[in-house]
Amino acid sequence: MATININKILIANRGEIACRIIRTAQRMGIECVAVYSDADRSAQHVLLADEAWHIGDAPAKESYLRADVILDVAKRSNADAVHPGYGFLSENAEFADACAKNQIKFIGPPKAAIEAMGSKSEAKNIMHKAGVPLVQGYHGEDQSEQRLQQEADKIGYPLLIKATAGGGGKGMRVVESSADFIDALNSCKREAKSSFGDDKVLVEKYLTKPRHVEIQVFADSLNNAVHLFERDCSVQRRHQKVIEEAPAPGLSEDIRDKMGQVAITAARAIGYEGAGTVEFLYDEDGSFYFMEMNTRLQVEHPVTEKITGLDLVEWQITVANGLPLPLSQQQLSINGHAFEARIYAEDPNNNYLPTTGQITHLGLPALNENVRVDSGIVAGDNVSVYYDPMIAKLIVWDKDRTSALARLRGALKDFHVAGLTTNIEFLHQLASHKAFNDADLDTHFLEKHDGDFTLEREQNETEILLAASLQVMMQQSAVPANRTIDADSPWNDHTGWRLNEDNFHVIDFALNDRVISVTAHFRDSNTRCTQAFSFELDGKTYPVSGYVDNNKIHLNIEGHQSVVSYARENNRLVIFRNAANWQLELVDNSVSEDDTKSQANLSAPMPGTVIDVLVKNGDQVEEGQALMVMEAMKMEHTIKAHQSLTVKEVLYQVGDLVDDGAELIVVEENS
Repeated sequence: MATININKILIANRGEIACRIIRTAQRMGIECVAVYSDADRSAQHVLLADEAWHIGDAPAKESYLRADVILDVAKRSNADAVHPGYGFLSENAEFADACAKNQIKFIGPPKAAIEAMGSKSEAKNIMHKAGVPLVQGYHGEDQSEQRLQQEADKIGYPLLIKATAGGGGKGMRVVESSADFIDALNSCKREAKSSFGDDKVLVEKYLTKPRHVEIQVFADSLNNAVHLFERDCSVQRRHQKVIEEAPAPGLSEDIRDKMGQVAITAARAIGYEGAGTVEFLYDEDGSFYFMEMNTRLQVEHPVTEKITGLDLVEWQITVANGLPLPLSQQQLSINGHAFEARIYAEDPNNNYLPTTGQITHLGLPALNENVRVDSGIVAGDNVSVYYDPMIAKLIVWDKDRTSALARLRGALKDFHVAGLTTNIEFLHQLASHKAFNDADLDTHFLEKHDGDFTLEREQNETEILLAASLQVMMQQSAVPANRTIDADSPWNDHTGWRLNEDNFHVIDFALNDRVISVTAHFRDSNTRCTQAFSFELDGKTYPVSGYVDNNKIHLNIEGHQSVVSYARENNRLVIFRNAANWQLELVDNSVSEDDTKSQANLSAPMPGTVIDVLVKNGDQVEEGQALMVMEAMKMEHTIKAHQSLTVKEVLYQVGDLVDDGAELIVVEENS
């Protein structure tokens, strides 16, 4: 390929990977064009790019999967090249071909290479001819039940049925016996047809304790190819990677070299160009078998960058310019060990279902040569239902695996997200697990140790409640610094002192499905920088002192000093401790039943969901009558009439989400 000069790149993607590509390209002096959907108008990749173009509605099929629209933007913006990132159009052979036909460089492999690896069965046929080792299996065209059953019985059980057009764990079934084969086959075909529009399958021997080891390969247009060593991605949930690391623990130099050379052979067999990943199943006896090839940059590529000191996106752009690979195989080496943990908006206690909502607080660990965070999200952004719920990738590096694991645990403790549920605590438990620390890995790791990840809190809940109480009292007693110029003036004292009486304050916290009351008594402090209290909780009294600074609560409970982090927005308070978090709601007791008689409208005491509406427009209601039921933090709250009223308008219905303080029902006082 002739040398070209890429000066402007359109990034046909969003979120974290778009931001990551933009940073490298701009560092190289290349202009960047972003594209965005309705949901991403103010997203970080849009703000980082030199220019951005709207491409459609929020659903991906109406925006980021619209190859025709994106190509049109590339031409209108005078982009020299398109970088597809990963996902969306990154392995779409027709899109790559359309770019080439319009003289726009597709930063990835040619159409033929993408097509060759697009079908799992065809890919294995190509690899078989190239001498790449394969797991025993059947990848043929005859898809009749009789032939597939015959081949399965010949291979032996357990075995794996896999959709040839599959990915992401869809269209896969493990079969334990011949009697179960047909039911599993039909189930697999139905899912494959629904997910990919193609119900063709292959059948393979199922390895009982395999590891998922993949090789990063790079090839240029001048017939040069290298491997950049391996990554171990064995820890998976539903065939989705959870934590990746490089290099693979316990892999001998001999196996590493053999696997790397096989990966290069695989790349050359399909005329590959650019960054790709050859994935293998690695068995206990040291044998390994080709699984598939991803013809794009992988989500976990940063761990390879950390152990090689290279920028793989820069390599991609270099190769796309028609230049040779920057380094030869002999010039490449491994330095240290790296991990990547994927921070997701998901609920580990609810079968890891995705969660959505606004990120009200995002606190990152200290970033340096050992700790890196790749993200396309900042505080205030929303995780929507339209795209993958990954918030960020946390990447750590150190001189060896043990040191890198310690870095990972420490960084997870300091990674704070408020506003929605995440998997951070689960990841910390995984990084702390003995079997994981001992590198006793295989692709069934999480299934085997499922009972170990229950997210039961070992930390003392009392300490969390006392820390929350200290924060509440410190915030309530704070006064503006310019209230008086006399620091010693009694009017500048905000310790709660009262003549001839002990001032106290009652704080009600909603935690999970309980309301917990803490009574706070002001006490004298020995220093000006701290406040002292006596907190009554569950029938016990705790002397507590401390101060609040930069989202940290410095706590002293009967001589035991500790520091926890927090985030607060209105009546919601989140306490972070050792990668766990406690989400508390402050129940507003400032409005008593008598005081509310002057209110004409009824408002939500906390953010939540309407679960029952008990009145309709025009109803006459009496004092104390239930009008609406809300649920927040797994706790029900009944909205009652404060006096005899007429319902003028019900503003919310069952299932509606309600903000804190939102007007719920418009009423009129009866004379």
